[in-house]
Amino acid sequence: MATRTTRSKAKGFTPANTTPGPGDVVIIGAGLAGLYTALKLAPLPVTVIAAAPLGEGASSVWAQGGIAAAVGEGDSTDKHAADTVAAGAGIVDEEIAHLVADQGPGAIRDLLTYGVPFDRDLEGHYVLSKEAAHSEKRVVRVTGDRAGWAIMHALIAAARATPSIRVLEGYEAYDLITEDARVKGVRLIRPATLGNGSYQFVPASAVILALGGIGALYAVTTNPAYARGEAIAMAARAGAVIADPEFVQFHPTAIDVGIDPAPLATEALRGEGATLVNRQGERFMLAIDPRGELAPRDVVARGVHAEITAGRGAFLDCRDAIGTRFDTAYPTVAAHCRAAGLDPVHDLIPVAPAEHYHMGGIATDARGRTSVAGLWAVGEVAGTGLHGANRLASNSLLEAVVLGARAAADIKALIPIERAGHFVVPKRVSGPTPLKPAKRAELISRLRAIMTLHVGVVRNTKSLKLALQALDEIAAEGKEDPLLANMVLTARLITTAALQRKESRGGHFRDDYPQASPALATRTFITLADLTKRAGAGHLAAAAAANANCTP
Repeated sequence: MATRTTRSKAKGFTPANTTPGPGDVVIIGAGLAGLYTALKLAPLPVTVIAAAPLGEGASSVWAQGGIAAAVGEGDSTDKHAADTVAAGAGIVDEEIAHLVADQGPGAIRDLLTYGVPFDRDLEGHYVLSKEAAHSEKRVVRVTGDRAGWAIMHALIAAARATPSIRVLEGYEAYDLITEDARVKGVRLIRPATLGNGSYQFVPASAVILALGGIGALYAVTTNPAYARGEAIAMAARAGAVIADPEFVQFHPTAIDVGIDPAPLATEALRGEGATLVNRQGERFMLAIDPRGELAPRDVVARGVHAEITAGRGAFLDCRDAIGTRFDTAYPTVAAHCRAAGLDPVHDLIPVAPAEHYHMGGIATDARGRTSVAGLWAVGEVAGTGLHGANRLASNSLLEAVVLGARAAADIKALIPIERAGHFVVPKRVSGPTPLKPAKRAELISRLRAIMTLHVGVVRNTKSLKLALQALDEIAAEGKEDPLLANMVLTARLITTAALQRKESRGGHFRDDYPQASPALATRTFITLADLTKRAGAGHLAAAAAANANCTP
């Protein structure tokens, strides 16, 4: 099928026109979206900022199910787009959905060129899984549940072999530096120097945010510790529009054995017939939705949440559907179970909902452009409109590849290689002094508990107002700490948008407004100015001012 041309139809968001200045092309984040975009930017010189060694701090490595694309017999990109729109509960940008679906098969072919070993049968056809809310088998896998790991390791090898890519490992970004309403660089810190107020400044002709999700804002999450939502706060402080922050997806089957982050029991297990039961052995999902365990994730997550809240517990029963094939078919899940003392061939697997994916993020168009000149966003941190109120399973890796390539093409068209930076050397600048590690850890733990308790699977007016009050108190205690300020700001954006959306839709469920309102079938767009005006957030405003863009 021919690729459709598209533009964002989103009201309330205007992508910035930008004329690049001097400096590097800087990508903050080294997951799938960041590395793939860096590779597509070649031969432009690119600096990738990675908080951890490549492959260790990215959610992409842990993606088990695979990457969705219409490559199977009888499937089509129109069917894929239609499933995406249906799962998104009324607010998906349909042009973006068709764009991403149309380019899905080509994305799979491109990943093959990097050496990704997708599963194939003896005749060379892709081995495909069917996941919740997909009408066809279209999830392309690697060794059952190792797609994220395989894709990331292939891209890491390619990035390390590409001369135009420099990786700065062990640096964290805390701020975007702006001048004349344009991003001009990034302020970084090495965690090893935390506490002495010593930062590094990297000037940039273009900054691409690819920092992933918000999972570490929640006490129970499947995301790595670096997924703290900082990029959303940094972009908001620079003036960017934030889209749909209230829509948070909770994976219904995190393995509930007290590990942080919580290991994931992939949805593919339920696709093969695994069932959800309570402590009495009762299968409970069919009474909630005729699709049972293959209902959309938000429905299943609430079902699991209800059983746990009622004291009956929730368990994944793979014994009949997977049985003795478990260790070979799903080695990652099997390893997690056995490390926790469970035998998934014979035992029920205790599960609980865990924050898994953020449908919202920094508002972008189909080129990855934000509303701030010089700033792009790709991957989970970008609010493209693809996912609407509820992400269709395994669309996230596809979005990162398709829209990462488009962002790279946009930047390459703007920056001739002869005008590009050539690995600018970071220079030392001043910045706020962080809290002592013990105090910071205490406040972060409180924030995570608040978000899980009050802004989790089920929400209401009382819980959301309590969360905002508690976040104000944490901000006051956190003073100028830049990491805590970023986490609090992103948490407030999520909570405020959730309070304002007086309905239930997709991943946002309020028990005081349990039905969807047709009048509210629109996307949310919010800025830092909106937040301070609507919430009267004194502590937030003080923290933003204290942590504002420094002049290097």
